[in-house]
Amino acid sequence: MTPEPDLNSIDPLRDAYHQGIIDNPNHETFLTDRHTALLCIDLQYLDAAPGHGVFADATQHGVSEESQKYYFNRLQSVVFPNIRSLQDAFRRRRLEVIHTRIQSLTRDGRDRGKGHRRLGLHAAPGSREADFIEQVAPAPDRDEIIFNKTASGVFSSTNLHYVLTNLDIESLFIVGVYTNECVETTVRDACDLGYLVTVIDDCCATVTPELHEASLATLRDRYARVLTLEQALESIESLLRTA
Repeated sequence: MTPEPDLNSIDPLRDAYHQGIIDNPNHETFLTDRHTALLCIDLQYLDAAPGHGVFADATQHGVSEESQKYYFNRLQSVVFPNIRSLQDAFRRRRLEVIHTRIQSLTRDGRDRGKGHRRLGLHAAPGSREADFIEQVAPAPDRDEIIFNKTASGVFSSTNLHYVLTNLDIESLFIVGVYTNECVETTVRDACDLGYLVTVIDDCCATVTPELHEASLATLRDRYARVLTLEQALESIESLLRTA
C-alpha cells in the first residue's frame, strides 16, 4: 500500500495559509454577524445552457460531446439544484445574494474586454445569452444586485468591491461556472482584496472533472475554504439558527 504523501513536504507554505486564510475563525464570525454574501457567477444561457451561446455552434466551441454531456449533466443534476438550495438558505436569513453575468453595455459589444473580443464571447443586453438560468436566477420579489461584466474577473471589470464595502461584506460564498475560469479568477481576486472566501465544491462546474479538481486543489490551500453544500448549509443553520 502506497503511503499518504506528506502535504507539508509538497507545499511547505500550506500550514501558514491554512492558519491565516482557510481555517480563519472569522469565516464563522462574519457569517454570524451578517457580513457574508453569496456570489453567483455567470449562471446564464451564454455558458450554462446547451444549444446557446458558447455551445450554439458545435464547429466553433471545441468541447467534445463527452465533455458537454458531463458538464450539462453536472449542471442539471447537481449544480443548479444545489445553488438554488444555497440561495434559498441565504434568502431565508435575509443575507445578500449577488449575481454576475457576462453582458456588454452595447448591442454590438464594442465595449467588451479585449479577451472576450478575441474569444468571440458576446451577450448583448436583452439577448437570450444574457438571460439567467431560471432555476438560479435573481429572485423576482427581492432587490438582488446584478453585476454585468465582459471579463473573467468581476472585481477587475466592475465596482463590486466598492459595493461590497458599502454593504459591510467581509466574506463571500462563491458558486457558479466555470470553476477554472471566472470562478477561480474571482476567488483569487477576492482573497487578494482581503475577503475570506468559501467555495462550494458541488455548486461549481466546468467542462471536465479534471479541470474542476485542478482548480479546487490550488484554491483550497491558498485562497479559499472549500466546502460541500451539506457542510455549508450545516454552518449556516448552526450559526444563524435564530435568524
